[in-house]
Amino acid sequence: MFMKRMFAVTLTATVLGQSIAYAGPEAEVLHWWTSGGEAKSVAVLQKEFSENGGTWTDMPVAGGGGDAAMTALRARVLSGNAPTAVQLKGPSIQEWYEEGALADISSVAEANGWSDVLPSSIANHMKCEGKWCAAPVNVHRIDWIWANADVLESVGAGMPRTWDEFNETAEKLKAKGIIPLAHGGQAWQDATVFEAVALGIGGSNFFQKAFVELDEATLKSDTMKKVFDQMRTLRGFVDDSFSGRDWNLATAMVMNGEAAFQIMGDWAKGEFLAAGKEPGKDFLCSSTPGEGFLYNVDSFAMFDVKGNDKEDGQLLLAKLIVGKNFQKVFNLNKGSIPARVDVSLDEFDQCAHISAADMSASSTGGTLLPSYAHGMALRGAQAGAITDVVTAHFNSNMSSSDAVDMLVKAVANSK
Repeated sequence: MFMKRMFAVTLTATVLGQSIAYAGPEAEVLHWWTSGGEAKSVAVLQKEFSENGGTWTDMPVAGGGGDAAMTALRARVLSGNAPTAVQLKGPSIQEWYEEGALADISSVAEANGWSDVLPSSIANHMKCEGKWCAAPVNVHRIDWIWANADVLESVGAGMPRTWDEFNETAEKLKAKGIIPLAHGGQAWQDATVFEAVALGIGGSNFFQKAFVELDEATLKSDTMKKVFDQMRTLRGFVDDSFSGRDWNLATAMVMNGEAAFQIMGDWAKGEFLAAGKEPGKDFLCSSTPGEGFLYNVDSFAMFDVKGNDKEDGQLLLAKLIVGKNFQKVFNLNKGSIPARVDVSLDEFDQCAHISAADMSASSTGGTLLPSYAHGMALRGAQAGAITDVVTAHFNSNMSSSDAVDMLVKAVANSK
């Protein structure tokens, strides 16, 4: 009888202990959204998660367009203490799945009809062998040019429609003592400009073969030499202090009239909006010269964690991320457009409407392309090999022919 009482007491204490230990959904979120517009955007998700009973632990890691965050993630996973949710995208999601590190969130995806509201090209990035393992936040366009309206007006110029027009306007600006191109000398920023130039000069088929299929003939073609030629021209339009500059500081240069243009994804628009600037009046937006649409999809992958509180946190987080309200509010702040196709764009600005229309047209026309520079087209080693060559060329007097030779060898060695 005594033993039965002891067992009952122990069982009751255990149950009560579990009840007390479970305080509701929890999520430790690793991301690299640390600039003004980005921080404002991620705060939207944190607020909505908290309002739905969740406890959010923020883990922002700045630097390198996510490179520093990936280093931190690797250390956490190796120590057996993975975060609940991590900002990942493209092939990186598959790489972590292949290591057995990701959780299956198909239950929430199926319950909320994700397949019905997400474009198939985006949905495919979120699946691992048919199972949902990540939740898409948005669609960013990479191939944008941002400009200070007053600065362009001062030289009687508009937004360039060709790279020759861009070069002509840049020369006028340079003659007036204005920095034509605001740029940060970081590898991922060099790659961002490079792939926009490549798409514009080579076209969508060239881009597909070179930076998705890694076709050797395309990589060593005369067209690729022309791409590097234009990169050399652009180097002459950048100020001498560009090395190591963060992208948002380059955006600020355009805002304050120190520079005319920036070639950057539409997260730059989030900086303009956060500063109270109005599109079409204070700043201008257009796609970089050429056809096609380079996309980058921000998403959160859910890592394999233990504990009902963390598992419930993942499901709640995934549900909110793809929910209509968050998709609207987040992207209004971030500068991107919703991943869902059924979210109204009535409250979005003219740049977002241009982006949505161009994405639809490019999807229909077969010119919707994944960004290599932002981890959507290639695995890390392959993308890194290309970017190393781009940066080496941009920061030296290397000829275009030598750059092409180096590119072909680097890609071959990365496979």
